[in-house]
Amino acid sequence: MTSTEIQTLLEQQRSYYKTGATVSVAFRIAQLKKLYATVKKYEAEVNAALTADLGKSDYEGFMCESGLVLSELSYMIRHTRKFAKRETVYTPLAQFASHSYKVPVPYGNTLIMSPWNYPFLLTIDPLAAAISAGNTAIVKPSAYSPATSKIIEKILTECFAPEYVAVVTGGRAENTALLDQKFDFVFFTGSQAVGKEVLRRTAEHLTPAVLELGGKSPCIVEASANIPLAAKRIVFGKYLNCGQTCVAPDYVLCERSVHDAFVAEVKKQIRLQYGDNPLENKNYGKIINEKHFNRLCGLIDSSKTVVGGNVNAATNQIAPTVMDRVTEDDAVMGEEIFGPILPILSYDSFDEMIAQLKDKDKPLALYLFSGNREHIRKVTGELSYGGGCVNDVVIHLATSEMGFGGVGESGMGSYHGKDGFDAFSHHKSVVDKKTWIDLPMRYQPYTSKLYEKLLHMFLK
Repeated sequence: MTSTEIQTLLEQQRSYYKTGATVSVAFRIAQLKKLYATVKKYEAEVNAALTADLGKSDYEGFMCESGLVLSELSYMIRHTRKFAKRETVYTPLAQFASHSYKVPVPYGNTLIMSPWNYPFLLTIDPLAAAISAGNTAIVKPSAYSPATSKIIEKILTECFAPEYVAVVTGGRAENTALLDQKFDFVFFTGSQAVGKEVLRRTAEHLTPAVLELGGKSPCIVEASANIPLAAKRIVFGKYLNCGQTCVAPDYVLCERSVHDAFVAEVKKQIRLQYGDNPLENKNYGKIINEKHFNRLCGLIDSSKTVVGGNVNAATNQIAPTVMDRVTEDDAVMGEEIFGPILPILSYDSFDEMIAQLKDKDKPLALYLFSGNREHIRKVTGELSYGGGCVNDVVIHLATSEMGFGGVGESGMGSYHGKDGFDAFSHHKSVVDKKTWIDLPMRYQPYTSKLYEKLLHMFLK
């Protein structure tokens, strides 16, 4: 789509939004129901597209993408009417007689830019929030996942008129053309590098934005942890979608006294979950493209590899890989991995390890496996990170009851459920002042001692 076509599309959405058609709560719920039914209708095609793009099995595609989308849509259908209600708040005595309230109103014309790693989930989930909040939306899926982009376009074109919800496919040229336009709100999921560019571009128009980025998410394993269960859950979360998960455990910080036992359990779990030859496992996926495959291969140090390390260049596959005795100087610790490589580092002092984490960039996720209540309190209370789990990984994002998002370098803003509705809404404060009485003390001349006393009584 050309820059001119994109501008025309946005102008059509602006005109449509100005009619007020999207504001009705009944309309919003009807559109969410329509989207739910259409996703359900094309569920098999969605899962097939995920297989084509990322090698995901139908089981994983439903568990991690289409099923979660249906769950989020169901949640928004049930709760939109409640979310959209105005909220009465306390009115100060000085404003007597008034009714004060906050009311969520749509931003208006929104842009949703989604990534390739969970291309269906991370497109439709924010769209559900945009619709629930009463906005129009232009959706821009990733060019790296073309099969999923195609089914997204099919679903949304069947559901909605383009002046309400539209899909723009393509690559960098389309991204640039979209960011040239002035939207009322932008929602971006992707890398930190591209996120910085999106923020620069939206700043030119003073457009509010939510950025869902990433980072190196640590996973701490203490001696007090259930080591076999910790290994089982970490292996699941790390190698899900071949490690191409923004909240995957990027690396493990393991207490030295349980290091050997933990490594042994990780090896055991990789074999149990993926078989003796994971590259022949039909349920094990692939790296999105050759560029990322080659980048990941460059991070593997064979001298430190204790599991995996074998690859299939013809299919862009890398076996679940574990690197042990890793240090901060290794290449694998210099960037977000975003692939099936698990570095394991050891620590001796819990307090020193926590102090070092405080000096690092704030990660999107952090995980702690521990039975020590004081250490759990310290990690959850003192470290800054987007979200995480105690004694599990990844699952904190699979609920509509909690917002999901980053902090600092890992992003800004959050969504899912009410947090998503709020992200796509402006909460307008309104005072409805009554006319049957008019308190005189605010008006000049300010000479009355009585009024001054009343003013001091009200404002304390």
